Amino acid sequence: MDKIAIEQKWNQLWKEQKAYSFDRNNVKDKDYVLEMFSYPSGAKLHIGHWYNYSLSDSYARYRVLKGKNVYQPMGFDAFGLPAENYAIKTGIHPQDSTLKNIAVMEKQLQDMGALFDWDSEIKTCMPDYYKWTQWMFCQLYKNGLAYRKKAPVNWCDSCQTVLANEQVIDGKCERCGHEVVKKDLTQWFFKITQYAEELLNDLDKLDWPEKTVAMQRNWIGKSVGGEIEFTLESGKAFRVFTTRADTLYGCTYVILAPEHPLVDEITTAENKEKVALYKEQSLKSSEIERLSTAKEKTGVFTGAYAINPVNGEKVQVWVGDYVLYSYGTGAVMAVPAHDERDFIFAQKHGLEIKRVVCDPNGNEELPFCQYGTLINSQEFDGMDSATARVEIVKKLETQQKGELKTNYRLRDWLVSRQRYWGAPIPIVYCPDCGTVLDERLPVELPYNVNFTPDGESPLKKCEEFINTTCPKCGKPAKREADTMDTFVCSSWYFLRYPDANNDKEPFSTEWIDKMLPVDKYIGGAEHACMHLLYARFFTKALRDMGYLHFDEPFLSLVHQGTILGPDGNKMSKSLGNTVSPDEYISKYGSDVFRTYLAFGFKYIEGGPWSDDGVVGINKWLDRVERQVQLAFGDYPTTQENGKAEQDLNRVLHNTITHVDEDYASFSFNTAVARMMELTNALAKYEGQATKNREVYTNVAKQLVILLCPLAPHFTEELWHQIGQEGFVIRQKFPKFDENALKVQQVELLVQVNSRPKARIQVATGLSNEDLQKTVLCDEKVQEALNGAPIKKVIVVPNKLINFII
Repeated sequence: MDKIAIEQKWNQLWKEQKAYSFDRNNVKDKDYVLEMFSYPSGAKLHIGHWYNYSLSDSYARYRVLKGKNVYQPMGFDAFGLPAENYAIKTGIHPQDSTLKNIAVMEKQLQDMGALFDWDSEIKTCMPDYYKWTQWMFCQLYKNGLAYRKKAPVNWCDSCQTVLANEQVIDGKCERCGHEVVKKDLTQWFFKITQYAEELLNDLDKLDWPEKTVAMQRNWIGKSVGGEIEFTLESGKAFRVFTTRADTLYGCTYVILAPEHPLVDEITTAENKEKVALYKEQSLKSSEIERLSTAKEKTGVFTGAYAINPVNGEKVQVWVGDYVLYSYGTGAVMAVPAHDERDFIFAQKHGLEIKRVVCDPNGNEELPFCQYGTLINSQEFDGMDSATARVEIVKKLETQQKGELKTNYRLRDWLVSRQRYWGAPIPIVYCPDCGTVLDERLPVELPYNVNFTPDGESPLKKCEEFINTTCPKCGKPAKREADTMDTFVCSSWYFLRYPDANNDKEPFSTEWIDKMLPVDKYIGGAEHACMHLLYARFFTKALRDMGYLHFDEPFLSLVHQGTILGPDGNKMSKSLGNTVSPDEYISKYGSDVFRTYLAFGFKYIEGGPWSDDGVVGINKWLDRVERQVQLAFGDYPTTQENGKAEQDLNRVLHNTITHVDEDYASFSFNTAVARMMELTNALAKYEGQATKNREVYTNVAKQLVILLCPLAPHFTEELWHQIGQEGFVIRQKFPKFDENALKVQQVELLVQVNSRPKARIQVATGLSNEDLQKTVLCDEKVQEALNGAPIKKVIVVPNKLINFII
């Protein structure tokens, strides 16, 4: 068949005749299958889009065949930095380039033949969507979960602009190569830390990849320990957080973050220059770089001393960039004898190393970083570490010098962006009323804006946008010029899809409680610690406000792998190893392409691209077509259900049970391999002189249904060519018959005095007595025995029978 022509034909017919649509009146059997929506940064679907969307659609089709009412929407995550950078470079407005790209991608996704519900389509850059993103901001603000404070950002002096983390390459601006520094700006935050404990605990409820769950646990980073107060010689105090208070008697120096406000105050005159230089250098490193355990700890001495509260000893106060002011207290204690990196640091700078925990096994080597028994710790000598880490803090509590504390690595979510192409923040600054929430939504993004970077937000320079009236008093006021992080848009889109045309509210609570949570969420592992965490936060916050009544947005999660270039490297234009899907689709059609993606890679892993695989899949589909058509052709028939029929049926049901499991677990490659085996079995049966039409056509028909999720157009055409009614997607997934796997007849070797005499077909499961009677009725066996009396009969079940005469 002409695969490309039939794809166009069936896409049109499916649309006209509504081959499949979600039944909103039957949510009891709903299956919400959702792919992470696409960012329309390019003009066409790349190979990653195909790998994600075509095969997740195969899973959705499988669920339809299993009798589920599948809801699979599609939309576009349309705000973001790439479109704005493209505008700066080319002068083409982000709205124009984005909507143009979306139109092309819509057509390609429709041509794919996927079950996407286009009636639910959303585009986050359109006012009918971001109006409700702004509404989300308003609810968070009214519930104390949105606030404003100063925070450091990446700043390029040359471009006079703020840069996102991804625009900073090796500490330099990706645009001009100039060194990037940190600069404090007043920013908006969402209080995600309020949900840290629940976000951590509820991970146990989720069917997610173990690695993703582990990444979220580490990102939230719960630490149970104590805050301990050190006093400076000047009388001022600061606190450190530690999980190892059992080592406090071994503390020989403390480290403040370079941003800590005490640093400038306590640094002595002779150390001011080197401390100032160190602080300046630290501002050029990102937080990720500063926290890296692979990075050597660095620091400089301030010249100041603090008093260790448990023993009154003086310890040096240093500045170190591996301590962050935004985490914990912005200060840590160092115990070189019991921390590997502190030990290296102390050796390098000649600082005291004092052992206070001994190894019960007698190991005296330092550093000793495990729990043990306390020594050199006054009244705590002899106590085990686990007990002492609590008891020492309790002692300090009585002196108001410490307290037991739980800390989280998770920081509040900074949502301000000094960019244009994003949802405006609905805040107005009034000279009389101060900061005012603007619920006159949507706060629309103006079209006529100057994008040239000069250190100011583009919206700040737009008079028609920035100048407004105060929602409270009606007097002239200024709008917030920052826009929201695009992750805000994607933190609730899964709630909008099922009610996408609701213009009264973001979603109906009653309806969304029926439709959510998402049953299967599919997308990249790179979103483990941002999008997936933010979506969980939004869900919990909206639940607590009463807008929905479930705890988690995505019950089950699958990550697709990455298709690499033919050279095994990540595809990149600079490496010249990119592969365009278009050339294969124009030559072979989308069904061949998506079936190759299914067969050529393990879905959750991906792998290097190979042209040969596409050709092989095309040939296999041609074989399927031929074998199915032969089954429905003319040939001599028989009513017998003999060994050949039983063998074919056995392969069919073995294929059904394994393909069922494979589709359910996204193991598309092994599903295709099973169907190839079934195709071979059909070809073998085709060689029979006479064939049982009922068995033959049933197996061929079931193969078409099994293949439908991967090659929807091809199987639809084949389904109708063999005279079947209705759409193939509306059929039931083949039913597995366990009995079919049981061998009903076996070939038995007959021996006389241990010498082979005949091979005959007998039923399985016969008793030895019945088996002997059956075998003795065979003419060949009677000739071999020639009437001789039988002295003994030896039976090996289902293999042989030996008559001793």
